[in-house]
Amino acid sequence: MPELFNTEIISEKVILVGLITPEQDEVRVKEYLDELEFLVDTAGAIPIKKFTQRLGMPDSRTFVGSGKLIEISQYVKENEIDVAVFDDELSPSQIRNIEKTLECKILDRTNLILYIFAKRAKTAYAMTQVELAQYQYLLPRLTRMWTHLSKQRGGIGFRGPGEKEIETDRRIIREKISFLKEKLKNIDKQMATQRGHREDKVRVALVGYTNVGKSTIMNLISKSNVFAENKLFATLDTTVRKIVIDNLPFLLSDTVGFIRKLPVGLVESFKSTLDEVREADILLHVVDISHPNFEEQIEVVKQTLLDIKCANKPIIMVFNKIDAYHFVKKDPFDLTPSTKENISLEELYKTWMSKDNMPCIFISAKEKNNIVDFRKMLYNQVKEVHLQRYPHNNFLYNDTEFN
Repeated sequence: MPELFNTEIISEKVILVGLITPEQDEVRVKEYLDELEFLVDTAGAIPIKKFTQRLGMPDSRTFVGSGKLIEISQYVKENEIDVAVFDDELSPSQIRNIEKTLECKILDRTNLILYIFAKRAKTAYAMTQVELAQYQYLLPRLTRMWTHLSKQRGGIGFRGPGEKEIETDRRIIREKISFLKEKLKNIDKQMATQRGHREDKVRVALVGYTNVGKSTIMNLISKSNVFAENKLFATLDTTVRKIVIDNLPFLLSDTVGFIRKLPVGLVESFKSTLDEVREADILLHVVDISHPNFEEQIEVVKQTLLDIKCANKPIIMVFNKIDAYHFVKKDPFDLTPSTKENISLEELYKTWMSKDNMPCIFISAKEKNNIVDFRKMLYNQVKEVHLQRYPHNNFLYNDTEFN
């Protein structure tokens, strides 16, 4: 990754800043900042404190109000804070104004996610996708701090007579974006060809919010060794494995996790991952049932699937991490409606079974709970698609016991 994008924040002390507005209430802002804290931890930095303010809308100059910014500035100086991370995307002028007051590094949510993606990217393809998204993010934010970009091209006479350095930098970045787009287009063609060679097999794709356990499920079903970690965006590259359950072969792909406020540039850059989802016959929507806001995460994934025109595909809801699910048992004489805190797994199961007539299952990939039933459900769904496609291949199927 070019030095330009080396936003190194390892072991740095970080504060988090969010706004309570008519569009996002205090409860939701707390959830967003908790997730932002996890992002900071994933990046390798140390979250120290969260700041919130109630405003009708973000201040166009400094995001938060002037009084709150002074309060944050005092805390930054007294506690030697290295980085301030804002939960919403900041404009170039907001970054400059905030930086003058706080006198520390300023990042917004998008910048932080881009940094994590750059840190997690391992293959040349993933690194190219991230680099493209980073340049697209930087282009409208160019200031004099980026004038060293011209050195990447070098050479006497490169800069035209009278041309400003900032204009040179913009031209360099535009050329780089065009180059990276063309590079990705060629790789996408190669990957499309590879997918074309798999036309004879049913395709299943794992989708879901980041850090819900998709890679762990992939490892369990395929008995492979896909990297899995309790961090956001542990894996960026699409992994495809051939799976055989009782003589029935199919392809299972693990895809990059979704997240709230995912930068548009990243969605566009990770086209290959989205193509795996678009071309899948069945989607396994994995949900972390132990997460206090799993319903909102489900909606984020559903909206993303709707955006990429995949919402009408057959979907199996896989509620993972039942080993970590906790609830407070409700008093039987309490007639008030059940809440997320006191509804049992059995009640949740009945609730989701009745929704949209969609198949669902509750498992723990980590503890291998209900995996036999999960494999059976997956087998039946794949079998149904396979029979529609190859009605004369029923000799493949048998009624042997799953184990």
